[in-house]
Amino acid sequence: MMRWLTHCGGARATIGCGLALLVVDARLGIAVLLALSVSHVAVQILKRLVVRTRPCDTDGRLLAVIDAPDPFSFPSGHAAAAMSVAATLALAAPTLGIIGFPLAITVAASRVVLRVHYVSDVLAGAALGLAAAIGAVHVLF
Repeated sequence: MMRWLTHCGGARATIGCGLALLVVDARLGIAVLLALSVSHVAVQILKRLVVRTRPCDTDGRLLAVIDAPDPFSFPSGHAAAAMSVAATLALAAPTLGIIGFPLAITVAASRVVLRVHYVSDVLAGAALGLAAAIGAVHVLF
């Protein structure tokens, strides 16, 4: 179950959500895609500046039970993306937050459970996603 849930924070799911929203509410779809873009750029810059390795055992072997998309742990891109979508939806259409936030929290938790991130990685990723959502909604609404 966690392996499936973790992919809800991946590019296919989050960008797909933004594109689907374009059909229903263009401004909301654009806001989600903007928040995703901003958070993604911030995550990629921080990953290369911090260069934190993913959770490893004492011998340096990765503990991850799924394939890691890159060698860097901090911050979590999946947590950032999931929170970007959830927070944008909640800020622009509050009733959608009822669905979005629990899913984003579950995605973030799955990254720790599946041992591809530390708790601080997902907290930082979620904070980046939230900041990007606030910025996107501020610009577009």
